Amino acid sequence: MNAVITLTTDFGLDDAYVAAMKGVILGINPEARLVDICHTVRPQAISQGAFILSTAYPFFPAGTVHLVVIDPGVGSERKAIIMRTPSAYFVAPDNGVLSYVVNDCSTKKEQLETISITNSRYWRSPVSTTFHGRDIFAPVAAYLSLGHQPDDFGERIASVKTLQFAGPLQNPDGSINGTILHIDSFGNLITNIRHCDLPSEPGKILTEISGRKITGLAHTYADGEGLIALMGSSGYLEISVKNGSAGDMLGAEVGDSLLIRKIAG
Repeated sequence: MNAVITLTTDFGLDDAYVAAMKGVILGINPEARLVDICHTVRPQAISQGAFILSTAYPFFPAGTVHLVVIDPGVGSERKAIIMRTPSAYFVAPDNGVLSYVVNDCSTKKEQLETISITNSRYWRSPVSTTFHGRDIFAPVAAYLSLGHQPDDFGERIASVKTLQFAGPLQNPDGSINGTILHIDSFGNLITNIRHCDLPSEPGKILTEISGRKITGLAHTYADGEGLIALMGSSGYLEISVKNGSAGDMLGAEVGDSLLIRKIAG
């Protein structure tokens, strides 16, 4: 079966870890179509991996298997899980890396099922205590892509671990406190503010970040000079700079705050 399997990890691009996982998958399902979402998640950065996954998985065909390995608790008592939604399967450690998936299903009132992966029949043997990505998650993803049902891999569980994502804070004076969720490879600062959080006339806003002020919203990355604010493709407000890196310009980091005010008149 030429099912699609995506891979998201913090393994980087300098070692053979990702290749080893792909080798295991192709050994089980040679017809699998493997798609890399990202392998440069910061080491052990579960929240970053969760966000990056959330910006990509909705665009894959129904039935895609998403393999996610950001796993600082590898070898510990944390569960390995399969999560099935109406449109996809997710194979990952139960550490919050699927938080956006859970939130999306809740928002859409979609049902999801979660299985604790306990059936070692589908694992490689022996299992390394330091590389469950290769020995548990990869083979399980491969067998799912061949049509095995999630219930084959273990028992259903009622809940999973989720991260607490703070939304933007609406202040009494109408201003909005936001936070940087992610800094992409271009240096764009992706915040936790969506279009629906902004005033009814979003063009009449003032964004304050790191002592700098940005008036209004741009439509493209090429608009204006210096820092700009605009709604990015992920659906979140971004801070950018034409032909440069907003992250470098501001010395910004994930978790830094920004303030949005409505301009009078």
